[in-house]
Amino acid sequence: MDRSRAYLFISFLFCLPVLASAQNSNSSNLPPVTPPDTSKNVLIVPLNPQGTGSDGSGQFLTLQQCIDYAMQHQPALNKALINVSIAKATNAINLSGWLPQANASGNLIHYLQTSSNSSSTTIPGGTSTGVSTRGQYTNTFIPGIAVSQAIFNPSLLYAYKSAPLYLKQAQQATDSTKIFLVSSISKSYYNVLLTLEQINVLKEDTTRLGKNLRDAYHQYKGGIVDETDYEQAAITLNNSAAQLKQANENVVPQYAALKQLMGFTPEKEFNVSFDTIQMIKGIYIDTTQQLQYEKRIEYQQIKTNKDLQTQQVNYYRTSFLPTLSAFYNYNLAYDNNKFSNLLSTAYPSSLVGLSFSIPIFTGFSRIHNLQKAKLEQQLISWDEMDLKLQINKEYTTALANYKGNFYNLQLLQKNVAMAKRVYFVVTLQYKQGIVPYLNVITAESNLITSEISYLNALFQLLSSKIDLEKAMGSITY
Repeated sequence: MDRSRAYLFISFLFCLPVLASAQNSNSSNLPPVTPPDTSKNVLIVPLNPQGTGSDGSGQFLTLQQCIDYAMQHQPALNKALINVSIAKATNAINLSGWLPQANASGNLIHYLQTSSNSSSTTIPGGTSTGVSTRGQYTNTFIPGIAVSQAIFNPSLLYAYKSAPLYLKQAQQATDSTKIFLVSSISKSYYNVLLTLEQINVLKEDTTRLGKNLRDAYHQYKGGIVDETDYEQAAITLNNSAAQLKQANENVVPQYAALKQLMGFTPEKEFNVSFDTIQMIKGIYIDTTQQLQYEKRIEYQQIKTNKDLQTQQVNYYRTSFLPTLSAFYNYNLAYDNNKFSNLLSTAYPSSLVGLSFSIPIFTGFSRIHNLQKAKLEQQLISWDEMDLKLQINKEYTTALANYKGNFYNLQLLQKNVAMAKRVYFVVTLQYKQGIVPYLNVITAESNLITSEISYLNALFQLLSSKIDLEKAMGSITY
């Protein structure tokens, strides 16, 4: 018996540091469904609770500030923004063919052997000599410049019509990344807050259990209760302390996940803060809104792909049309037998004209390309139908989850109030010797379960609201 008492006393001593670090309040600070008349509650926990780094330790970020930070530093979003610039540069390259094209060229020739009986030639800018003149020179240099201007070209016309669609496609990819970040960061942020609130609840639970352990110990020493009451109080306190330790460990990787989504520097730390009243107000959403597919970024993207495919079909339909361009050439001819005097006399010549090309037979490639483009157009149409079904399923599921979680939150809020009242009454009855300590344990277990369940329901409701907004296409940045 003495050994058992000593063991229980040592367990009590081990629980004292946990009790000293816990909160002194006997009721959890749970946000009800209706906004309470309380001041702003700020929850502050460092990114690395076990670290002591000073970089960024003074930052307190709300959910909106976390999202704003991600919009500036998230690698995936910055890559998407770069892709928009790449799309602009690609369009500029493809459309450059509409501008005049100028090329300079030149030929420097040294004849190793010339014909002495050449026919009559005409010197550029001179008259017919009746004898070979330029053909007898051993050194010739002919520089020139050629300028061309496209008048009509099916490929350039396709590039012109598809350029804004390619830019729109890149911008929509950026918007899709932003929507993903807003929803993912919100969920991750709520997940961190859920764990932090659970830590607060477990601290309060540990405080209550520590008080019960002290009361049971004094009652046991006074011979009022049996030794098993004291043992059960110690066991329950140890279990609560273990849950508190586990929750403190779980919050570290959750913070790491939030940092990854934000693009936050791993070496720095930050704290999270939230307004309880604003959070409670944020759980509401108008569930009577009708689903509009056009608001979903995925639907907008598939419409853009469909428009691009239509342009490709039109291109293959018109690819048999001729290409037409204008050109202007200007050349200078230098001839001399002595290389040192080659540039002494120039014979200029220039010309202007039109050039066209008609594809007569291409091995049926144009017909096959047109057929392929039409088939790909049909694939996109089926993708559009499949996407509508998927969006409708996501919306229906998100709406059902939101309504269920909202109803569940209201019931669990009542459970918390009743569990607190039951625990208070049972504790008084136990102190008066009316009920056994087992009733206190049961009431305490019901209280902590109802509080944790309420917190889970609250943050599940917030998460389901994010899913519903995403399904309706209401998330924008």
